Amino acid sequence: MSRRNHLHNEMRWRAVGMLHADARQTAVARHPNVLRSAIRRLWNHYQRDQNASRRCGSGRRRITTTADDRYLLQCARCRRTLTAKQLASQLSAAVGRPISCQTVSRRLHEGGLFARRLVVCVSLSPAHVRARCIGPVNIAVGHQSSGATYSLRMSLDLTSRTIPEGQ
Repeated sequence: MSRRNHLHNEMRWRAVGMLHADARQTAVARHPNVLRSAIRRLWNHYQRDQNASRRCGSGRRRITTTADDRYLLQCARCRRTLTAKQLASQLSAAVGRPISCQTVSRRLHEGGLFARRLVVCVSLSPAHVRARCIGPVNIAVGHQSSGATYSLRMSLDLTSRTIPEGQ
């Protein structure tokens, strides 16, 4: 005769009632024909959480709670310029456990937000800034071996994305 590892909710609550009435775990396990370790796990779970129902879900547990997710979304909305790494360090300091940047990015995406990405830009020299402000620039492109030189007139203005024709 095989023994079971799991109990239905009604049987779980009945077993908890018997344990409250000071019955031994072996006697409680004999009644519904389950392993004593299942009754021990049930009793430990009940003492810890005051609940005898089975936990729903399977697989890996989430590192962040729903309250953590709400806090993260609130911080991201208030300070839109923060990157995922900065948000992760802020949340880690608030909850007291390490949370990765990837987890923060996923939680923001679930909430309809996206983490900013740090973009490194090369700063323009003063000569380049003046050239952008002046407008169209003549560029001469030459090839040494053939001796041919091509002239191209184009605008460095970032608002106009087209090269003027016929100039």
